[in-house]
Amino acid sequence: MVGLGSVGQWILRRLESERESLAVRYGLAPTVVSVANARDGFVHRADGLDTATVLALASGRGSLSEHPGVAHWPRALDGLRETECDALVEVASSPEIDGEPGRSHMRVALERGIPVITSNKWPVALHGLELSKLAHEHGTKLRAESTVMSGTPVLGTLVEGLAGASPTAMRGILNSTVNFILQRMGEGRTYEEALAEAQRSGLAERDPAADVEGRDAVAKLMILAALVLGRQLESADVGCRGITDLTPEELADARSGGQEIKHVASLVVDATGARGPTGGLGSLSARVEPLRIDRDDPLARVDGAINALICRADPVGEVTVIGPGAGRALAGQGVLSDLIAVATGTASRSRRTLQAAGGEGATWPSE
Repeated sequence: MVGLGSVGQWILRRLESERESLAVRYGLAPTVVSVANARDGFVHRADGLDTATVLALASGRGSLSEHPGVAHWPRALDGLRETECDALVEVASSPEIDGEPGRSHMRVALERGIPVITSNKWPVALHGLELSKLAHEHGTKLRAESTVMSGTPVLGTLVEGLAGASPTAMRGILNSTVNFILQRMGEGRTYEEALAEAQRSGLAERDPAADVEGRDAVAKLMILAALVLGRQLESADVGCRGITDLTPEELADARSGGQEIKHVASLVVDATGARGPTGGLGSLSARVEPLRIDRDDPLARVDGAINALICRADPVGEVTVIGPGAGRALAGQGVLSDLIAVATGTASRSRRTLQAAGGEGATWPSE
């Protein structure tokens, strides 16, 4: 797998441990024919790789090229162009500056009519509309469930479950680390104390900037705009304020007034406005910011590592999706569910191989 980090390795182990269940429940018996990572490049064996060997090599006991009987390319992009597969699982990591090399991995697959399943946020955030259109043009699928709320099925719910409805607004809590920190600060801890606890628990990275400054939530909002609304945003289109300047006193003051401070990501379509630079009819407002919200707002009751998204759609009304939003198992589960959806949707294909590379009462911003 290109991107044989914690998520990729979890998926490999899950495919093995649940092999019988996947076959019985879904008729899915995938063969992993290629894996890759930044350190070792791309290896391929048409009759399938040995999972135990791949996992041992990926954990630092050698190079992927030491797997018996493989062809090897220094770059994943070259291997993807020169080998065959039925699906690409892209679970690498690409920076927010350009989403590369993930974007290129996905483009190569989609242009060949190969479905793409990914947990790689920034390529989809920056190029989601382009990649989605490319998948449509070539009669294949782009699925990215894990990029927004990990294993909680928000994209599938909004794109497929609400097919035919017209979403007009979304608002939610999309970063588990920030939500955990704000909960602890509301209990009286300082920002530094709450962050340290989040890091000890494994919820926050050693460098938490992407979370606490709001960039992670910005990426997720951009993905929702592209894949649900069909509107491509740039990072600069999203107003963003993090939580590093909040104090426990501000959270305590909000609570004393019957409110909570939450880090809220929101998208609001103004259908009466002029055509905006992001395309589509009407202007699109996108923001990530700490907000005081009333205690009867559904988002006020979302604590800890839980995420939630409320979507307002015509003619349905408000639909709320809530669930855990962090952790390698949850991210891996989102990828696995997308893989099952792709496999069961292409059951007539002759090959079966996998190629892996790295509420009511709410207050809306427009009201």
